[in-house]
Amino acid sequence: MNWAFPTKTGVAAAGEGKAVVFRSKLKWVGLFGLVLSAFSLFTHFLLARYTDGFAVSEYKSSITIFSWRPIFENADLSTATPLYKRLWSPVRNLESIHPYANPRGNYVAPNSQTNGYVFVRIRGGFHEIRNSICDVVVIARLLNATLVIPEIQSTTSSKGISTEFKSFAYLYSEDQFIAALAQDIKIVKTLPKNLKGARRKKEIPSFKVAKSASPFFYLHHVLPVLNRHSVVELVVPDGGCLQAQLPPNLEENQQLRCRVAFHALRFRDEVQELATKILYRIRSSGRPYIAYDPGMTRDALAYHGCAELFQDVHTELIQHKRAWMIKRGMVKGNLSVDSAQQRLNGFCPLMPEEIGILLRAYGYSSDTIIYIAGGEVFGGQKKLIPLHAMFENVLDRTSLTMPWELNKMYGREANLVDKSPKINNNLSPPTKEEKEPNAWKISGPRPRPLPPPPPRAKNPYNIEGWWGWVAESDNEPESTVVELRINAHKLLWEAIDYAVCVDADAFVPGFDRDGKGNSNFASLVMGHRLYRNAASRTFRIDRKETTRLLDEISEHFYQANRTWITSIRRSLRRNLVEGITKEMIKSKPMSFLSFPIPECSCSGGNGPPSINASSHPLRNVLEAMDRCPSWMEGGGDVASPTGGDKVVKEEYDDDMDGEESDSPAAAAAEEAVLLFRQGGESNDGGVEMGNKEETQMEDQEELEGGEKR
Repeated sequence: MNWAFPTKTGVAAAGEGKAVVFRSKLKWVGLFGLVLSAFSLFTHFLLARYTDGFAVSEYKSSITIFSWRPIFENADLSTATPLYKRLWSPVRNLESIHPYANPRGNYVAPNSQTNGYVFVRIRGGFHEIRNSICDVVVIARLLNATLVIPEIQSTTSSKGISTEFKSFAYLYSEDQFIAALAQDIKIVKTLPKNLKGARRKKEIPSFKVAKSASPFFYLHHVLPVLNRHSVVELVVPDGGCLQAQLPPNLEENQQLRCRVAFHALRFRDEVQELATKILYRIRSSGRPYIAYDPGMTRDALAYHGCAELFQDVHTELIQHKRAWMIKRGMVKGNLSVDSAQQRLNGFCPLMPEEIGILLRAYGYSSDTIIYIAGGEVFGGQKKLIPLHAMFENVLDRTSLTMPWELNKMYGREANLVDKSPKINNNLSPPTKEEKEPNAWKISGPRPRPLPPPPPRAKNPYNIEGWWGWVAESDNEPESTVVELRINAHKLLWEAIDYAVCVDADAFVPGFDRDGKGNSNFASLVMGHRLYRNAASRTFRIDRKETTRLLDEISEHFYQANRTWITSIRRSLRRNLVEGITKEMIKSKPMSFLSFPIPECSCSGGNGPPSINASSHPLRNVLEAMDRCPSWMEGGGDVASPTGGDKVVKEEYDDDMDGEESDSPAAAAAEEAVLLFRQGGESNDGGVEMGNKEETQMEDQEELEGGEKR
């Protein structure tokens, strides 16, 4: 028997193999440790920035991932000072108005057997969609019809948007819409199969309805067709399809409009979640904020003839749009309009710089948080530079969100390739360039002219940007597929801004008309705030009066005197109440949602709010409000009245006592509201409004609802 003994080479090879295996295991262990460490650091990063809480340290850590770096001059802003109350407190004469959109009389539930189906296609932007949805619900109630969830064409015409959210569901929650209106009308998500086929073949009757269509039109023209065909299609192009002011016997339908707008129309979860996050990030500082909607859209500026307020290419773009509107009969006036006169008449938006002047004159300090709502401000960021110079904390949704949060709201979208023709940077076509040198070569004997110089390329600055077509063509190009998708995104942006504006401590509209002369986004916000909390501080600016006051100091904007500042403060404070009257006269005939009282409100406490002047136009409206039901008062939902003279006098005395006991602090607060102050030092032109008698007079006017002049 032969025994085999391991040789030295065999032992060495075996040991070497074990060493290699051991080293490879060490590499895997090291790699695992690195991955674990990276995961631990990432988790720590997320916890440091997203942990809920209201501590200042948590607030600072959660805000550092955004572009907003908060700068506050006075971290301990006391809420007990008269200055704070003048800037942020509710309007006391309106505190007894409460939302109450429930049916008042004998309101029957919808029949299980209806007259047929109403299918609706809605065109327009955010505010037009919202108005139209409220109108079609009322129409379905009038016709005793089953409403199919409306189709929002701004989303159906857009390519590349997420397939997770279609049409109505792109913006609003369908389930909430159906459930909230179950006692009002019957709603289904789609047409039955047989009617779907008929619609695809365009065999169902269709009506293109006007914005101011009356109930008579639907009952005598649409209802007979609905009874014959069991389905009708309504095309709503102008942001509404029913007159805003209905007859007294249809007042219950006005309350139905409020239930739709303020309760049934809830944004889908992803939109609502992001809006809530933004609100939390703003309020984490523990300070109140102002929401400001510039209202400066190209369509609105063109419709109202405000082109000359801008310069260069922006004026040309506005005039081009106005010519387009005139050609299609949307505007009856001339192409050339005196923009200065339009501005003096209050038909043009206030510029962001002018809004900043008003807010500083009213008393808001430079560290006030201002949230800019709405879409892109026409004129670009250049128009917002003066506002940023006056206020350090100017925000918008982009400074409070991360890209991945917006992408989550959009959903999974397809990659789009823009196949639209690009702007040619060459001065002339290539064929022409080749012809000219060849002609020079074969021309007659010398002497000959010099060859043509090479074509000179245009400066890219003149042809880049969304307005670049102006440099090369008289015709505006059609929207690309990418631009159509952005138009759908704008609906979501405005939905977020809408939620932030409604919840704001103060709201300032720069303009309240859209590109068709109707109520715009800001009007809907003001109407919602009036319904939800009528006493909330909403500055309904009288643009005609304000423009006149601004022109008085046009040569020295930043060196206003005390008399002018007092005039501005009185004007803004007076219009906190009187502006409601003007909205009732001007906006309600066009949009019920811009002024939903008294139909959707009730009066709590000791009765309607007190308006001292017996001839005040708002007095009759407020006195016509119903008393709030006992269950609201018993549940404590109705605030205690503050309209009586005795209550106002007591609160005024309390404020004055507080000011007497803390006069140095009050004086310091007044000194902090100089019109413009840089680096903690007041300018020579700044005016200190620390006069105690004037302060007491302003406080008294505030407590009396701004009626004193």
